[in-house]
Amino acid sequence: MKGSTHTIKSMTVRPYNREISFTSFNGMHMDDKTLENELKALAKDNNAQIYEIDPREIVVSEWVRWRCKFGCKGFAKHLGCPPYVPGPSETRDLLKEYSKAYIVHFKGIPGMEDVDPKSIPEDWHPFLERLIRWIGDTVYELEQHAFYRGYYKSLAFAAYPCIYCEECVAEQSEGVVDLSLKRNCRHAEKVRTSMEAVGVDVFATVRKLNLPIEVIPCENNAYGKITHTDLNSYGLLLVY
Repeated sequence: MKGSTHTIKSMTVRPYNREISFTSFNGMHMDDKTLENELKALAKDNNAQIYEIDPREIVVSEWVRWRCKFGCKGFAKHLGCPPYVPGPSETRDLLKEYSKAYIVHFKGIPGMEDVDPKSIPEDWHPFLERLIRWIGDTVYELEQHAFYRGYYKSLAFAAYPCIYCEECVAEQSEGVVDLSLKRNCRHAEKVRTSMEAVGVDVFATVRKLNLPIEVIPCENNAYGKITHTDLNSYGLLLVY
């Protein structure tokens, strides 16, 4: 490029066996609109949608963490969940360092159009494996794409307790909760905590964008016995 010290070269990345060609500038990242278009395309390829949000509009509340401690069977059983992840105060500090972010919307449950609540096991976590993997894989792919485009602060957040392992090393461990267990995570490069795990009020946040979200009804108010699959799940991508 005349008058510039930056070299332009063509590159191809292959996330999850899909090829996406683009032009990269050594020493600088491309413009934000180009990145946004690429992220939208990647999200669409994964049957998801992204919506820009000002990080200052992301709501962080103490009650969310309390809900993890009292009301979720995954507490202390997954390295992507409390108490193995940062709390609300740290999340607030983190968001102050960003000025651009995207909410990632996932509709429904892959391969499941309807559901019989009575067929859902007491441990419903594996029952939702396709949904949880879909979200985790997608936000990771979006983060990595932004990162390798030069947006080195990119950081993704998934949804629900991690399910990359049949049983997390945290659940296999007995006795006192030991934060050092995180070093034994089998998928440390890929596991991303959820918004709710670190104190983000997902309901209040996505409603600021007029996106749909409701408490999913469960049969006889029984934990995990969802009565339909019309779920709206959300991830988050912090860009810079």
